[in-house]
Amino acid sequence: MGFKSTALGHTFSDATLLEQALTHRSAGRCNNERLEFLGDALLNLIVAEFVFEQYPRASEGEMTRARASLVNGAALAELAREARIGEHLVLGPGELKTGGFRRDSILADTFEALVAAVYLDAGWETCRTLVRGLYSERVLAAQGKVTKDAKTLLQELLQANSLPLPDYQLTASHGDDHDKVFEVDCHVEALALTSNGRGSSRRAAEQTAAAAVLEQARAAISAGRKGRKT
Repeated sequence: MGFKSTALGHTFSDATLLEQALTHRSAGRCNNERLEFLGDALLNLIVAEFVFEQYPRASEGEMTRARASLVNGAALAELAREARIGEHLVLGPGELKTGGFRRDSILADTFEALVAAVYLDAGWETCRTLVRGLYSERVLAAQGKVTKDAKTLLQELLQANSLPLPDYQLTASHGDDHDKVFEVDCHVEALALTSNGRGSSRRAAEQTAAAAVLEQARAAISAGRKGRKT
């Protein structure tokens, strides 16, 4: 196993940090949840700095969208798969039976935990250099996507494929007036896709829901094209 002392290109001085980072909570009390918390903060900071440097003319909103697209669960799970992290996860019996090593949420959480483990093992500069190396191509590739929000991109995707526009429905709102949370469903009937989004405003919730549906819609349309070719 290549992960005995090395992960994400880093060789650990303290192998127990690596072991903890790879241990899911289903496997015991000494798991990666605390590391996941720290890794999430580190990733957001390092990627935000990288985006800030690479997009000198981008607005705050554009940079926020770029960072979100780079550190969301799907993006982190993809990075984890590229590093073959799933093969080395320590899972409890239940998660093993249900294929937890393939689940996006577990892979994303473990990736965050590994970033934190690198930071604790070797310090800020090593962690920062490692993350920037993993993200170098992704940050540049995301540059063309930051000027349009998720609702706009979803609308353009559906129109380009002659599909009806999405429907947004406010499903809930709760909390005090100064701290309200809105929940919105985004539904694309033609593709049988629905996703829920939450935000501090109805508009923000719609954007969150649209972002989730957008990735599903791209995959569904791509699969449909492949099916027509065969």
